[in-house]
Amino acid sequence: MLGQTDSAGAAGRPADLSLANWDRAPNNRWAYQHIAEFLPTATVARGTPAPLPVAGTGLDLAALAFTDHRGERANAAAVLDASWTDGFLVLHRGRVVHEDYRNGMGPGSVHLTQSVSKSVIAALAGILHHRGDFPLERTVAAYVPQFSASAYRDVTMRQLLDMTSGVDFPEDVADPVSGIGLMDIAVGWKPAPPGTACPRGVRQLVASLRAVSRPHGEQFEYRSMETEVLGLCIEAAMRGTLPDLVSELIWRPMGAGEDASFGLDPEGYAIADGGLSASLRDLGRFGLIYARGGAANGRQVVPEAWVTETRQGDAGRFPARYRTHRPRGAYRNQFWIAEQGRPVILALGVYGQMIYIDHERDFVGVKLSTWPHAIDHAMRIDMQALMGALANALG
Repeated sequence: MLGQTDSAGAAGRPADLSLANWDRAPNNRWAYQHIAEFLPTATVARGTPAPLPVAGTGLDLAALAFTDHRGERANAAAVLDASWTDGFLVLHRGRVVHEDYRNGMGPGSVHLTQSVSKSVIAALAGILHHRGDFPLERTVAAYVPQFSASAYRDVTMRQLLDMTSGVDFPEDVADPVSGIGLMDIAVGWKPAPPGTACPRGVRQLVASLRAVSRPHGEQFEYRSMETEVLGLCIEAAMRGTLPDLVSELIWRPMGAGEDASFGLDPEGYAIADGGLSASLRDLGRFGLIYARGGAANGRQVVPEAWVTETRQGDAGRFPARYRTHRPRGAYRNQFWIAEQGRPVILALGVYGQMIYIDHERDFVGVKLSTWPHAIDHAMRIDMQALMGALANALG
């Protein structure tokens, strides 16, 4: 299976690539590493790269077993082979102990991270907040008066960060002109169905929203729109663009080895919720920031208080439908908390993107993938368990 898909992914641009199918299998095998070749993007510039030491530990994934989603013993190497891996990186105590590239990817390649982007935007918000430039109690309309009639007008930045607004914007409804389907059209990632009038650009979409389904702040509901609104408020507060701000405050200070990029909507706004493409090692560097109290490359990048706060979500706002796969989980500052009271947080993206961070073990694992389906709970559970087994084995 992987031999065939690896060859297809490395062969070149699919002949039938279009807006309708670029992010679907098998075209995503090529497209996720080549976003800038067919969609508009803006560069997140690196500065001087910081070394990422390599330590040979004799890590043998073929010898590592763990308990999978069925409660059965699984082999780590076999799971990686079966889960459409493009890149896999393990960092322990700040050193690379395992690095694996497939499907035509290499150390200089960048790969679409999907919703891992959200965690990067939240880190930016935390930096700006602790500088005094981005008060979290302020509302959306206070930052962007254009949204004064939107359902988001009185949502606070804190509520956006924790995805607890009451705005009615479904993420899991299979409707091309509702919720997340409408946003894909607005950002320019999907064509509008014939005969439909859809907002062009994120700003127009946010301004058009009117429905509220519950009081703001009451409970968590995963909605990518929250991150888009957060990004627009950051840009308004700072009078700058997200790519430039991420470059200045995260990418350069952490010593990124490669430029990253953000996909742009039709108005030139960076797609905050899922538009970041970055290299495997730079995603590992970002994970290290959260594993090490906000520090990277010999300096404090993200405030330590923000990193600590990110590990402390409110399980009481985590509804039952999210507890099926995380019975004691939570969500805070655009990170998933694997289990309350435990040290693991995760940045997750559809089609198999993951940064797994265990600060107690100084462990970071990064998985970049191109699954055939956007959501595969079994694969995600298995990968999380595999990461946990690696962290335990490395100690």
